[in-house]
Amino acid sequence: MLIPIYTGRVIDSLRTGYQEREFLSAIVFISVYSLGSSLGAGCRGGLFMCVIGSFTRRVKLALFGALANQDIGFFESVKTGELTTRLSEDTTRMGRTVALNINVLLRTLILTLGTVGLMVSLSWSLTLLVLLETPVTGLIERLYHSYHQRLTEEVRDSVARANAAANEAVSGVWLVRSFHAEAGEARRYDDRLMDTHRLKTLRDRVRAAYLLARRVRGGVCLCVCVCVCVSSSTHPGLRPLPSVLQTLISIFGDMLSSVGASKKVFEYLDRTPQCTMGTLAPEQLRGHVTFSDLRFAYPSQPDSPVLQGFNLVLKPGTLTALVGVSGGGKTTCASLLQTLYRPQHGAILLDGHPICSYQHHYLHRKVSVVTQEPVIFSRSIRDNIAYGLPDCSLDDVQQAAKKANAHNFISQLEKGYDTEVGERGGLSKSEKQRVAIARALVRRPQVLILDEFTSSLDADSEVKVLQALSSGSAPTRLVIAHRLKTVEEADHIAVIGQGRVLEQGSHRELMEARGSYYQLWEKLF
Repeated sequence: MLIPIYTGRVIDSLRTGYQEREFLSAIVFISVYSLGSSLGAGCRGGLFMCVIGSFTRRVKLALFGALANQDIGFFESVKTGELTTRLSEDTTRMGRTVALNINVLLRTLILTLGTVGLMVSLSWSLTLLVLLETPVTGLIERLYHSYHQRLTEEVRDSVARANAAANEAVSGVWLVRSFHAEAGEARRYDDRLMDTHRLKTLRDRVRAAYLLARRVRGGVCLCVCVCVCVSSSTHPGLRPLPSVLQTLISIFGDMLSSVGASKKVFEYLDRTPQCTMGTLAPEQLRGHVTFSDLRFAYPSQPDSPVLQGFNLVLKPGTLTALVGVSGGGKTTCASLLQTLYRPQHGAILLDGHPICSYQHHYLHRKVSVVTQEPVIFSRSIRDNIAYGLPDCSLDDVQQAAKKANAHNFISQLEKGYDTEVGERGGLSKSEKQRVAIARALVRRPQVLILDEFTSSLDADSEVKVLQALSSGSAPTRLVIAHRLKTVEEADHIAVIGQGRVLEQGSHRELMEARGSYYQLWEKLF
């Protein structure tokens, strides 16, 4: 703030006649203040650059944690590409914009207050004249940033849609290639990119118009000041203030834009999951499951109930098979038992307590699942089997692998259980299925959900796995299967249709009854 004062004194000393003492004194003060200003700016800028990295990391972690705790219905309504865009791009932009704007805001605010103080001490009338342009500047900034903020948000949404289109094509590249749909996916992606390009072009035009208006306003105000104050050229501090005020007003506009950029981030951070859990975690769990008068419809189709008046009991240690036509609600029952969704009516009881009253980590250690399409993460086989169990020993992993008939093929690998596998490559479908079964068994669950779990297994592996699941203190097993052997050997069979249990009993009882199960059996087998 003091540099313009002493710069003016240097110019005055040269104009009125060179006076060495005054000239050297002004030069010394300019040098000292310039050095101090540089050191202050460097330290301030360096500090905020360090803050940006820490702030961005914490925002990313908080957002990832919030997303990971959301209910499954949320992920069905929001595309993966949009979530990755918010997590990678919006959080980074949010961190940089907020930190840099606060940096400039603090500097400009202090500079403005100091400059105004110096100018008032020199001439209050000239200061008032310079401040007359502030309302015009504020009006231009407000109009620009309100429109620019809306356009920026539309651009971000468009980028998210483009990312979603690319992610879908890449994740399903085999299907794209099989159906010769490369050109169609390219056109679809190009349409998304064109939408983004159109919005960015409009935003850039608005930016250009804003810069033009700001330049014209600055030129007009400067001409007015010069015309009125032609005799006040010896007053230093007249010129810096307009640019300082303009920067200060612009910073507030940029801060509003950064708030707009982080709008979706805060929405996701503040979103409360629908499936909240309780605190119940008993030492002993029998595994007695009761589906009581359930009514359920998926969030995406609230008017199309999948289950209506659904009642079923899974007794401890028994194998219950769910059979029925596709779309009858078999997999939905498994999803509800995993608390992935909440029924709109009725309750699921585990040992007499509502399943949502159990502690989250406790429940998902006692209730485990094997799906038809297992997910294998990009990490070692051991980490895949011990997934979610940081205290799981290698011995426990090996015992579970033996029960899943996976130990032999794992041992033959070069690095054994430490072999790194990718989410798509490295293992055959049968091997992935056996690793997934081992991942479920290593938890020693009291309730085991098996959704078409033998679909990728050969006959020998299927027999060994079924024997392992039935030996010792077997858990309560809920099986969704179409294989004849699995259904025949079930202790209890429930036929599901039209959202409820049509009939139930053993294989022999249902065949003798010659009802829905008998008709389904003749169709399938």
